[in-house]
Amino acid sequence: MNYSFLDFMTLLGALGMFLFGMKTMSEGLQKIAGDKLRHILSVMTTNRFTGVLTGLLITALIQSSSATTVMVVSFVNAGLLSLSQSIGVIMGANVGTTVTAWIISLFGFKMDISLFALPLIGVSIPFLFAGKSRKKSWGEFVMGFALLFLGLSYLKSSVPDLESNPQALSFIQNYTSMGYVSLLIFLCVGTLLTIIVQSSSATVAITLIMCTQRWIPFEVAMAMVLGENIGTTITANLAALSANTSAKRAAIAHLMFNVLGVCWCMALFYPFEHMISWIISQGPGDPHELERFLDTLDPQTISLISSNEALTDAHLIALREKMLTLQISVSYGLSLFHTLFNIANIFIMIWFTGFYVRICSAIVKSPPKSEEEFQLKYISGGLLSTSELSLMQAKKEITVFSERTCRMFDMVKSLLYENDDEKFLQIYNRIEKYEQISDRMEVEIANYLTHVLEGRLSARGKSAVRMMLRGISEIESIGDSCYNLARTVKRRNGAKVTFTEEQNHCVEHMFTLVDKALAHMNQLLQKQEIASDDLMQSYNLENEINSYRNMLKNKNIENLNSKEYKYSDAVYYIDIISECEKAGDYVLNVVQAEAESEKDF
Repeated sequence: MNYSFLDFMTLLGALGMFLFGMKTMSEGLQKIAGDKLRHILSVMTTNRFTGVLTGLLITALIQSSSATTVMVVSFVNAGLLSLSQSIGVIMGANVGTTVTAWIISLFGFKMDISLFALPLIGVSIPFLFAGKSRKKSWGEFVMGFALLFLGLSYLKSSVPDLESNPQALSFIQNYTSMGYVSLLIFLCVGTLLTIIVQSSSATVAITLIMCTQRWIPFEVAMAMVLGENIGTTITANLAALSANTSAKRAAIAHLMFNVLGVCWCMALFYPFEHMISWIISQGPGDPHELERFLDTLDPQTISLISSNEALTDAHLIALREKMLTLQISVSYGLSLFHTLFNIANIFIMIWFTGFYVRICSAIVKSPPKSEEEFQLKYISGGLLSTSELSLMQAKKEITVFSERTCRMFDMVKSLLYENDDEKFLQIYNRIEKYEQISDRMEVEIANYLTHVLEGRLSARGKSAVRMMLRGISEIESIGDSCYNLARTVKRRNGAKVTFTEEQNHCVEHMFTLVDKALAHMNQLLQKQEIASDDLMQSYNLENEINSYRNMLKNKNIENLNSKEYKYSDAVYYIDIISECEKAGDYVLNVVQAEAESEKDF
């Protein structure tokens, strides 16, 4: 076979360029439309039908069903979407991904768009060096678009010429002429190829080229496309391995939806194939005609009309034009099949959303709940959707982190008057465990945000991440303050110190002020936008805590001078008051960081 190792590496390089172009184009679009995507997901998933439209629109925009499904799984993980809402979005994503096949069919075979690739890269260069991140994102999109079609052009020219290498053709034909068994074999080939390449769009492009280059017949290519629908679900299932129960259920639902869809389509494969052939025959021509047409030509003629060389013979020019027309009919046929299959699958499966929810809930059972068991609720190290949209998950997790520290403070309040030694020790141990969890949550969220920061974020996104990192550090400091208060109370009890009624009243009032500040902080963390009045309220609460602390310190000196209580009593008393004031400072710092991050978010 006249096909060297260098030719094979060229083929891999062409595939790499195609994938890199698609990734760059997709990420550029995600950064341009990040805010819009967040709004679409929050508004347009109210029912299964709008969910389908949402999935279709987002996948058509970012040109990757894998990115959409990973995003959906991570949003279910973050509590932003319910399982039933996610199923609708996943259904729509399957239709949205067919847009790529249509783009390739319309431009990749009809015209040599690679001729415009280098000029498009030239146009994108000034944008890449622009000061504004939005212009950079547009530059990335244009460059990705150019590289995608440049890669496709190289991919077409790098595929072995089977007329010159009949050994390869005979090897493939051993598996393409076995009737229904061939369909099942290439269904598995399409699945495995998509798992390896991790992009159904890329494998659809490879299938289009294989079919138009007469590697495989049209019906076998259809079976490969069905396999690619199964293979694309693997990405989301891998992403969900370390996610929570709801995210795992969403990934399983995606797999079930595509596998059951392929099952009914394989049962009705030949009627479906005849319908596609009839529809395409009304336009460009019968997609089966390409194989019959090339069988009438000798290998030398096929080699001439398949090359990019200029032809002078009118007969050869006519043959080349006919071959290109028939190649277009094949690519249109596969694109139409890909689209109609996914649309038909939605019309059948959308009525069984509740069934999917019940089955997935039965397969992936809920773990026993334990409030004190450490596990991030909304994010996990192995599950990272698009960088811009991952910020929403981090924001949700930070809110959970904040609520946990508030529960710590409630425990401290109950600890103050607990006289039963056994109950006191039980509450103290819980606070200690919460403090350890708080330390681990800070590290885990920080690691996640650092991972997000390493992605292709806009300048605003990077600034938001920096503010979030500051916020989690301050929340962890609140947890430290709660633990310090618990230790002070424990030491006080160990020293057999009893506060006066006035001291108890002052400590209670200080706790009430800190409680108000914490509650207000939690309310603001759950808001989409912090208003100036909200920020001012936080400042007022912190000033009130500071003023009360100063007043109590002065009063404490007077009480010591009048010998109302011993100096040792005053040490524990002032330690509690001062630690509460520190907690108030940390609360204000969290609110400030959140306000800054929302400006950039």
